[in-house]
This record gives sequence, C-alpha cells and structure tokens, in this order.
Amino acid sequence: MKKIFTVLLFCTFVHGYSIAQEIFKPDSVRKKVTAVRTDAHLKIDGYLDEPAWQTALTVTNFTQVEPFQGEKVNFDTEVRVLYNKDYLYVGAFCRDPQGKKAIRVPDLRRDFEFQAHDIFGIAIDGFNDKRNAMAFVTNPYGSQRDLLGFDDRLFDVDWDGRWIVRTHRLDSGWVAEFAIPWQTLRYPKMPEGQYVWGINFFRNRRATNELSAWSPHPRAFGVLRMEYAGELTGIQPPPPSPNVQVIPYVLQTVDRYPFAANGSERVQSSSKVGGEVKWAINSNSVLDLTVNTDFAQADADRQVNNLTRFSVFFPERRQFFLENASLFGAGLAPEDNLVGGAMRIQPFFSRRIGLDEEGNPLPIVAGARYVYRSVQRNYGGILMRQGGDATHAPVTYAVGRYSHNIGKQNRAGGIITYRDEEGMNGRPGSRNMVAAADAFFRFSQSLNLNTMLIKSIDSDSTGNGFAGFAQFRYNANNLVAWLTQSVVTANFNPKTGFVSRTNVVATTPGFFFIVRKPWIPKFIRGLEPGMFSEVYFNAQTGALQEARIAFNPLWIALQSGGFLGVFIDPTFQRLEETFSPVGIDIRPGDYRYLRGSIMAGSDRSKKVSYFASTAWGGYYDGKLWTVEGNIRVAPVPHFQMNFRYENNRFRGVGINRENADVHLWSMESRMAVNPRLQLIGFYQFNSSANRDIWNVRLSWEFRPLSFVYVVFNQRGFDTINERQKSQHLIGKVTYLKQF
Repeated sequence: MKKIFTVLLFCTFVHGYSIAQEIFKPDSVRKKVTAVRTDAHLKIDGYLDEPAWQTALTVTNFTQVEPFQGEKVNFDTEVRVLYNKDYLYVGAFCRDPQGKKAIRVPDLRRDFEFQAHDIFGIAIDGFNDKRNAMAFVTNPYGSQRDLLGFDDRLFDVDWDGRWIVRTHRLDSGWVAEFAIPWQTLRYPKMPEGQYVWGINFFRNRRATNELSAWSPHPRAFGVLRMEYAGELTGIQPPPPSPNVQVIPYVLQTVDRYPFAANGSERVQSSSKVGGEVKWAINSNSVLDLTVNTDFAQADADRQVNNLTRFSVFFPERRQFFLENASLFGAGLAPEDNLVGGAMRIQPFFSRRIGLDEEGNPLPIVAGARYVYRSVQRNYGGILMRQGGDATHAPVTYAVGRYSHNIGKQNRAGGIITYRDEEGMNGRPGSRNMVAAADAFFRFSQSLNLNTMLIKSIDSDSTGNGFAGFAQFRYNANNLVAWLTQSVVTANFNPKTGFVSRTNVVATTPGFFFIVRKPWIPKFIRGLEPGMFSEVYFNAQTGALQEARIAFNPLWIALQSGGFLGVFIDPTFQRLEETFSPVGIDIRPGDYRYLRGSIMAGSDRSKKVSYFASTAWGGYYDGKLWTVEGNIRVAPVPHFQMNFRYENNRFRGVGINRENADVHLWSMESRMAVNPRLQLIGFYQFNSSANRDIWNVRLSWEFRPLSFVYVVFNQRGFDTINERQKSQHLIGKVTYLKQF
C-alpha cells in the first residue's frame, strides 16, 4: 500500500510541474517606494490632512493576486510613507466608489480573522534578507493585527507589537494612518544613506474578495514571501539601541467553591503582583524576563469529544509563550494538519509548562527567554521554574534552539529540552531530555522538504525512544500535493513536548487540484477536487493499524469565500486493546467501514454566516452520525453572537452495542465600544462529561498594550458523589512603560 501511495504522489508532483506556469519568479528589478522625512509629529486620527502628507510621494499601481492573478485592480489603493526621528508613518487611501456600503467588518477584536474583513496591511523586512517579515494590518474600524513571519512558512501570529493606527470611513473609500515606532521594528545598523528595507503593501476588498498587492506575488504564496517584496528607500532611522519595556501587573482574585451536598461553601481571596520585562538588547536580540507569571486573561480552552485514537492538541493561548513561538515550535506542527494527517510531533510544547494534565494552572515562579535573529542564524533559550502544589512537585524547564540559514531559502538546526522534576511524598524525582535535529530545504519556488530526527531520554529509561518525520510539499497555483512519512517508537516520551501517538509508522500522502477555467460560472472561484490518505503501522511489528482514504470528488470554492465539499472515506481499524471513546468500550479486532461527509460554509464577512457539516456511516462495529453547525450573527461591527453545536449519535457501538447521543454546544458574544474596549462572554456545555464552562472577560486597552481586565470564570463538573462548581472573579491591571 505504501508503494502505491508513493508512486501516486510522485506522478502528481511530476504532473504539477507541467501545469504550474503561473508561478513566476521575483522581478530582478524590485519596485521602490521612497519615504520622505518630516520634522512634524503627526496626529494619528485617520485623516491625512496635515501638510506633511502632501509632501509624501504617492504609491499606486497595485496588482491583483486574487481572483485574477496579474490583472489590474478594480479598486485603487494609494499609499504614502513619511518618517521622523520617532516613527515610521504610513498613510493609505483604499478607494471604493460604494464607500461605506461596501465595508465588511464583522467584529473589532485584535488579531481578527483575515478572511472575513476588509484589510490594508504592511509587510516590512528590516534586514532586507528576503526571509523575515513584520506585518501590521488594520480594517476600516482600526482593529489591529500584527504578526512575524519567516520564509512565509513560520509565523508568530500572536505577537503584539507597540504601534498605533486610526481609520476614517468615507463615501469614496476608507483611510488608514499608521505610526510605527522605530523601537518596535528590527533592523541592523547601516551607514547613513544606505538603509534599504524590503516592503510590501496589500489590501483585500472583501465585498468582491479581491486581494491585491503593490509588489505582486503568485496567488499560491502569501504576501509575507518577502523575496517578492519591493524596496523601501530614503529612510534614515535612528541607530538601533537597547530599549526596555517593563510590564508590571496587579491582580486580585475571589474564589468561591459551593458544595452541593451540604449547602456549604468555601470563599477565599488573594492578591498577586508580578510582571515582565522585555529588553531589546539590539536589533537582533531580545531578552524577556517574567516573575509570578499570570495568565488570568487568557481564553478558556474549548472542549472537544475525541473519537479518534490520537491525543487532542490544545493550542497555546498564553501571551508570554506565544511570542517567538515559531522559533521554538519546531516539528510536525498543528498548522500542517492537512499535510501531516492526525500526527503531531513537537519536541517542545509550551503548554507543558504551568498547566497540569487537565489544563488547570500551576504557579510559574519565574522565567527567562532569550532570542537572537539575524540573516545568518536564529537561536534562543528558555528557562522556567514551575512551583508545586499538593499533588505536583516543583519542576525546572530548559529549552535551547538553534537554526542556521543556508543559502537563500534553506536552513538546518536543532533543539534540546530538559525537564527536572523534584521528588515529592516519597516519590523520587525524574529528569527527561529531548534532542532533535531538523532541516528545511526549498528545492524550487513550489517544492520544499521539512524533516526532523528526535531522541528522548528519561532518567528511569522508560522514556528512551526515537521519532522522526520527512515532509515533502508542493504548492503551485493549480496543484497542492504532499507526502509525509513519520515514525514514533513505543518508548518515545517528550515530557516537554507533544506527540499524538506512539509506536507508529505513519504515511500521509495527498493532493488537490485547483481548477480555474473560463467555463466555470463567475460566482465560483475554483474547483478543488483531491484525495487525502492516512496509513498507520505498528512500529514494532509492522502490522497495519489504521488506514483511511478520503476521496474528495467535489470541493467548490465560491468567489464570496464560501465553500461546499463532499468526502467519501473508506476506513480500516485494527484495535489491539479495548478502545473507549466517550465512555463506550469497543473490543479489540479488525473493523472495516465506510463513511461519507458533506461540509459547507458561507461568506464569513456577512452579517449572518454559517458553517455546517454532517458525516454518516460505519464506526467500528456500529454506526455514527455526526452533525456540526456554527452560526455567527454580526449586525454591526460592535456586536457579534456566535452559536456552535455538535451532536454525535452512536448506534449499536461497542461491546454492549450501545446507543448514545453526545451533545456539545457553545455560545459566544462580543460587544465592543471600539477596538480597545470590549466585553466577551463564552459558555460551553459538554453532555459527555456533564461539564459546563463560563468565561466572561472585560478588556480595556487604556494605552497601547496596557490593559484593565475583569474576568469571571465558572466551571461545573460531576464527581463520584455529587456535582461540583467553582467560581472565580479576577481583576487585573497591566501597564507598559517603555524606556
């Protein structure tokens, strides 16, 4: 079976080279924009009416990326660039004859969803190495989204930089005015007059889903592929100098634990102070220090009902660990879920620090993170001290990462993690170390290889194991194809990392075509039929454990951003021990069954949007029907409601031929006065565990990256004897002071 998949994928790659003519190379002569110096300190209000703006050169001539690559845009964009000793200023006028009527902004959250909003953005490569990018993006209401990118493949999407943007909506379009402090940007020191940065500007006019860029790039790539960017000239920023951000916080909590059986309750309150220091030592190096680290304002985890034999991957939501996550997040990462199948292999997973097995917080006493980035190499280290409680011993964590850039698009490196847990209550201490070597090769504009070898070593020898993967990926305008081969031995145990399954050899090939032809109706952007497969073998015996081939004969991508897809999944499962999803015991044996599914989604930018899917057919020795739906109602950008429901209906499953209905539903609301003052509420109920969660959060950004939070959390759950409930009211103030 593996040979068949390999041959099939090889043929797909070869065919892809023949149809990828639209993947053009970067221009040998890059487009240029010249910034104009001003001595004025501009008022950032979304009005480009100061005299200084009239002295700036106007940049126009954007080019379509989507839907018609290389064609002239239907909606012009004008950009101007100024600077003074403190800021880089960018002003943009996004023309639109429909004015305010055409604007699509469903919410005002920070780090909003790109695909649902009108946006204008800036991508800056301060090193001009055509690999690094800092992106600053806004929508017509002034919400901010920023991220760091490397090779248009590794992203720190939750990085929050200090910058200001204000917008203004007109009958002829909308205006965005940016002020980006030089201290936020990263760049090397250069002789006067020799500063040249990579830069690109991009816009999505969401009503027609027209994506355009000032310096064009193939639609198969993102705008952060900086080898396609233009150049910013004429700037003379101040020499990079150390700058320090101090972010102290004050926290007050009130915890209430009612006891249902006797009607009593326990109430306790506590205060806490702590904070972080960010020291940008120079343009390449950043040191972060944290004391009494607190994440009270972080989003609550969304519950899931896991029906597979893979461990559930919960994403990191805590801000300290989200910064520079791309450097330390080496491995078969969650963003590669399509090409990696259900397998996840990461030597370092930050959720192992400061959280127990159930996701409950453990105290973080102190920590430090150092990161160095340059044209030649990137490296960093993390040192964290986690405190203990009644059941958990204190733990010290250390992580070291090195990555060396080779040529224009390749790199190689390694990562080491170390976990030292102290002894407790007669239990001896333990130590766990993981060492990994990885490499990334871009053989052409479209074809790359990502690979890693990992070794785990445990103090009691039970965690001494090996894992590795090699992932080929081909990305063109007309074809996306991949082949991922991974192996994890039975004793592999990265206690500071994550692996979704052990004792397995996994082969996950797949592809889908992107068909855009004149005969396709205009409301359809393209047809994308494909095939995805996952095959898993026992790493010790070589026996087949699981195989799934998902035929996707129909996938319609609509011009609006909506979609419709159909899947047919023949599946084989070999259980070597009892498997118990949501408490239903399924006996060992071989199982063959067929499942089908349909999924559809609408335009996410509209006032009412939806996602719906249903799957039916066999499930081991019985039947399973799954229905999932999501409806978002956003009548105005200042208010949004999101409803989600999932039902799994089991019939005749398991040893006892059980019938069961498992419900999971949630409701989320968001009310915003403006992008800086918002109230968010979230409720979720899971019938499988009879568990409900409330999370309500008021967030006020009273100055850039300084916040007041008021948070209410409630959790209800069943114990052996009774139902328990816990309630937590939290008030927190953080203040950023930059020196």
